[in-house]
Amino acid sequence: MYAYSGILTALLQRHRTGEGTALEVSLFEALGEWMGYAMYYTMGGTAPPRTGASHATIAPYGPYQTRDGQVIFGIQNNREWTIFSTEVLRRPELARDERFQGNRQRVEHRDALNAEIDKVFGSLPTEEAVARLDAAQIANARLNTVEQFIAHPQLAGRQAWRQVDSPVGPLPALVPPVRMEDVEPVMAGIPALGQHSSAILAELGFDADAIDRWKQDGII
Repeated sequence: MYAYSGILTALLQRHRTGEGTALEVSLFEALGEWMGYAMYYTMGGTAPPRTGASHATIAPYGPYQTRDGQVIFGIQNNREWTIFSTEVLRRPELARDERFQGNRQRVEHRDALNAEIDKVFGSLPTEEAVARLDAAQIANARLNTVEQFIAHPQLAGRQAWRQVDSPVGPLPALVPPVRMEDVEPVMAGIPALGQHSSAILAELGFDADAIDRWKQDGII
C-alpha cells in the first residue's frame, strides 16, 4: 500500500519537476502505521484488550504464554506436528495421541491440546521457546504488547517518531513509512474541530458571506 502511494507521489513529482527520486519502504514501519489506533489507545493509559489471534480451522495456531512473555506460531501439517511434539514440546507421546492425530482432531480437542502446550510453554522463558521453534523450523514470532512496540529500538533507531502539535498539546506521531530521497515528510499539527472549514469551503468556491452564515446557523 505504501509503496504504491509512494510511487504515485514520485510520478507526480517527476511530472511537475522533471526530477526522479528513490523510495524506501520499511515493512516494520508500515505495520506501525496500521497499529496507530492501538498505540493512541494505549497512550491514553489503557492497553486495548486482545481480540484473539487463534485460527478457526488450524490447531495449534496463535499466541501462547511463556514464562515471561508470549510467542505466536502455527502448525501447518502432521509432519510439523510430529516435529513440534518431539523437538519443541519434547513430548513425543503427544504425536501418537489419538486426540491429536490430524488437524481435524486437534481442532476438535483444541482445549486439551492447548492445555498440553501451556504446560510446557508456561515453564519456558521466551528466548528458549523461540530457540526451540526456530531449531524445529516452525514459523513463529515474539508477540509484543503495544507498549513494547512503542518502545521498540528499531523505531527509535530509524528516528521514526516526531512530535506534532494538537488541540490537547504535543503528541508523538510516526513518520510516514514511505521515505523519499531529499523529501522531508509533512508532519503538520492535528487541526482542531472546524479549524480549516472556512479555508476548505473558500477553496471550493463558496463566498465569505455564505460561509459566515453557515457558521451562525451551526451548519459548520
